[in-house]
Amino acid sequence: MSSRCRASSSHGRRLLWELLLVCSWVAVARAQQTARTDPIEVAALNTILGRWGLKASAAWNISGEPCSGVAVDTTDVDNNPNINPAIKCDCTYNNSTVCHITKLKVYALNVVGQIPTELQNLTYLNNLNLQQNYLTGPVPSFIGKFPMQYLSLAINPLSGTLPKELGNLTDLISLGISLNNFTGELPSELGNLANLEQIYFDSSGFSGPFPSTFSKLKNLQIMWASDNDFTGNIPDFIGSLTNLQDLRFQGNSFEGPIPESLSNLTQLTSLRIGDIVNGSSSLSFISNLTSLNVLILRNCRISENLATVNFSNLAGLTLLDLSFNNITGQVPQSVLNLDKLGFLFLGNNSLSGSLPDVKSPSLNNLDFSYNQLSGSFPSWATQNNLQLNLVANNFVLGSSNNSILPSGLNCLQQDVPCFRGSPEYSSFAVDCGSNRSMTGSDNTFYEIDPTNIGAASYYVTGQTRWGISNVGKFNEAPNGSYIIYSSHQFQNALDSELFQTARMSPSSLRYYGIGLENGIYTVELQFAEFAYPDSLTWQSTGRRVFDIYVQGALKEKNFDIRKTAGGKSYVAVYKKYNATVSKNFLEIHLFWAGKGTCCIPTQGYYGPMISALSVTPNFTPTVRNGVPKKKSKAGAIAGIVIGASVLGLAALVGVFMLVQKRRRVSQQQEELYNMVGRPNIFSSAELKLATDNFSSQNILGEGGYGPVYKGKLPDGRVIAVKQLSKTSHQGKNQFVTEVATISAVQHRNLVKLYGCCIDSSTPLLVYEYHVNGSLDRALFGDSGLNLDWTTRFEVILGIARGLTYLHEESSVRIVHRDIKASNVLLDTDLTPKISDFGLAKLFDEKKTHVSTNIAGTFGYLAPEYAMRGHLTEKADVFAFGVVALETIAGRPNTDNSLAEDRIYLFEWAWELYERDEALGILDPRIEEFDSEEALRVIHVALLCTQGSPHQRPPMSRVVKMLTGDIEVTEVVTKPSYITEWQRRGGNTSYVTTDYSGDTTGEFSAQRETITPLTPSPAMTGVIDEGR
Repeated sequence: MSSRCRASSSHGRRLLWELLLVCSWVAVARAQQTARTDPIEVAALNTILGRWGLKASAAWNISGEPCSGVAVDTTDVDNNPNINPAIKCDCTYNNSTVCHITKLKVYALNVVGQIPTELQNLTYLNNLNLQQNYLTGPVPSFIGKFPMQYLSLAINPLSGTLPKELGNLTDLISLGISLNNFTGELPSELGNLANLEQIYFDSSGFSGPFPSTFSKLKNLQIMWASDNDFTGNIPDFIGSLTNLQDLRFQGNSFEGPIPESLSNLTQLTSLRIGDIVNGSSSLSFISNLTSLNVLILRNCRISENLATVNFSNLAGLTLLDLSFNNITGQVPQSVLNLDKLGFLFLGNNSLSGSLPDVKSPSLNNLDFSYNQLSGSFPSWATQNNLQLNLVANNFVLGSSNNSILPSGLNCLQQDVPCFRGSPEYSSFAVDCGSNRSMTGSDNTFYEIDPTNIGAASYYVTGQTRWGISNVGKFNEAPNGSYIIYSSHQFQNALDSELFQTARMSPSSLRYYGIGLENGIYTVELQFAEFAYPDSLTWQSTGRRVFDIYVQGALKEKNFDIRKTAGGKSYVAVYKKYNATVSKNFLEIHLFWAGKGTCCIPTQGYYGPMISALSVTPNFTPTVRNGVPKKKSKAGAIAGIVIGASVLGLAALVGVFMLVQKRRRVSQQQEELYNMVGRPNIFSSAELKLATDNFSSQNILGEGGYGPVYKGKLPDGRVIAVKQLSKTSHQGKNQFVTEVATISAVQHRNLVKLYGCCIDSSTPLLVYEYHVNGSLDRALFGDSGLNLDWTTRFEVILGIARGLTYLHEESSVRIVHRDIKASNVLLDTDLTPKISDFGLAKLFDEKKTHVSTNIAGTFGYLAPEYAMRGHLTEKADVFAFGVVALETIAGRPNTDNSLAEDRIYLFEWAWELYERDEALGILDPRIEEFDSEEALRVIHVALLCTQGSPHQRPPMSRVVKMLTGDIEVTEVVTKPSYITEWQRRGGNTSYVTTDYSGDTTGEFSAQRETITPLTPSPAMTGVIDEGR
């Protein structure tokens, strides 16, 4: 009895305990469910967003409660572009009943206004990201009251002095205030930020001495301080910040020497110092920096011999830039042995001797220009894909040396330029970066300048009239462009067309006049900024700053095109200087001295640019300026008389026929000149020589209009010559129209036309040659190219931009009609170039569609075009979708070698898409990729290949969807033609293509197996967020 009572009592206590435990769980759960955002913070957040014209995201503002959804779960909002603006909250306050906002992200939304005072009510903020907007005014001092760990105000036009209260943020780990318009000195109070690991204040307007209190920032790993106006010496204490991994001190007013204490920074992977104003520095400190990948000591007044450095300790170097110093001695073999080094810049020093005999296979960009080097060229100078700049040295170019490098180098050696004492020219003018010559409104003839020069290269024209030299790599830019384009109209421009192309350089760009008659000349340089829009956006905050020298004399220091144009882009700026030519040679030098923004509108976008230039004499010339002397006709007349007396009537008939033939050719050439504004006319003999008499060994491919040959011009340019076959239906009139069309259409994603020839038996077109061949060969063939995700995305985006230009931006609307992977070429930087667009018929602006003969490739044909010949630009949109999907899948649209359910790419893609497994289509060779970006491309490709042309977006909208500027319309409809394929058992009718992998070179011809037609019917510039 008693034991039973004790058991019952124990059981009751256990039940009571369990009941209390359950009740506590319920209480906690209810507390969690009823946690609410602090109402003061709610009001502040609503006011802030309202002032900036923003709305809370539905991903976190659920039912009007800010601290909900992704704001309180584990979602990474920093790297999700679809959640912007975004917040994060901590709901553990007051027994988990109150939530406080701890993070606010308003990133790259081009918000206009000031930082609202209501922000100070978000007192729990530890992460604030307002980067890439258009916030103006000062940084409020109340920000110093937050428990901040991460603060980014970078890339805004904020102004005023930086408040010293930021020194109170003692928990701060990362501070980004780059690319603003601050004034004054950096507050010494920033030295109190003992936990700081990253600080970015490049291009921010600071001046004065560098704060000594920074010596306390012992945890600092990254410090970017370039493009300010710091004075004095680079502090010696920098060498005590031994955790530094990335240090940048370019474009300031520091004095030398560079402190030897930097040798203590053994964890440095990137060191960039430049533009020291005086003093002399040593190189010895770099021997200890064994972790370096990037070393730039450019324009640092270094006077030393390279032999003092043990370069074998720097085995990790990928880029070494010691240019524009006074380094002496020979080039050590140990530098060229570095097996990871890809870029070496030693130009503008005092190096002597000969070049080393051996270099590592990875080293393909070498600048030794403006030294005292001599001797024979080493054997490695014959290597393919090598960029080697030896301008302004002491090489004697004999028969052996002269055959190795691009022609004209002998005219660009020191003290022995061509035509010394025997000038031939008195003027020249260049449309910089353009592939089309033109005559200006003042009758100045501007020559073409289309050569794709790179990081260490030069070029001299075929007439040896002028040349160009370029050095430098656009750092952080995977595909930095040395020629830039704009289709805008320009104000204040006598000839707006001259400003639509420009050359840009990340370091040093020189133009040369060769063989000029001695005397005083007027040098006119023409500029127009078009990288930065005239709008209240973060993209408009960029600044381009460089120096201008003419004949070695500084003409402009810190020249800013946009500032000179009154703060406006798309406004022409003309600069005129007098220059004396005394040795039949003229040099125009544009030099980047570390000033200006680095990363607007995209990463690695900086340095001098120029649109056009002209050089005219201030005297009456005595030379013919390149015009050949007229030959005497006396001998010809005597010959005709004698011939007539001997041969009689037969000879007269022959002469008459010859004159008639020449008259026809002359008339045709005149027609070309009138239509396209003096294109580059090649002679038949010139192209026969370039292609080895059109040797079959030089055939790149066979297109629908005839074969394409590889050739090399005397000036070193490699070209592709399209020979229109006799069986082609294209006549001379069509040919002239085609040349006119192509010459008028210019874009970085379109293949350039160098010129044409009509004095041969068949008309010829001369295009730029691309060594990386076509996209189909890169994706499906044996090109050996490794196309990672970033490259493939840029290829797809580039094709889209090229088509947008053809459809909507060109002066004539053009439907390509044959977009396919084999008609997309890849340049040396893997930038896509659409080819054969000039063979498409012009699109009549007044018509909504053109019904024409079908001209295209099966596998890429839109249903309405394949079945009914109904052609609009939406046929190109469809073909683009096919190419986009092939590019990310790494396979052709039809592959019979695969499993049955994967033979047809689009059928497989839709099957995966409907199962929410769309990423399964990605090429397994892609090791890393951005999943959101990849899904976006897949969605766009499916949109572009909808059955009805009305459901496909225009290409301009495609570009915006790809870049994330607008949302991608949800793909909800599987096209009826896919359903029809499946109903018919997989017969894809008009979309069957068999790739042949044996095509080579640029204009490869894709061999096709065509099944009979049946009725069945895809900031640029992302800026580092830490800044």
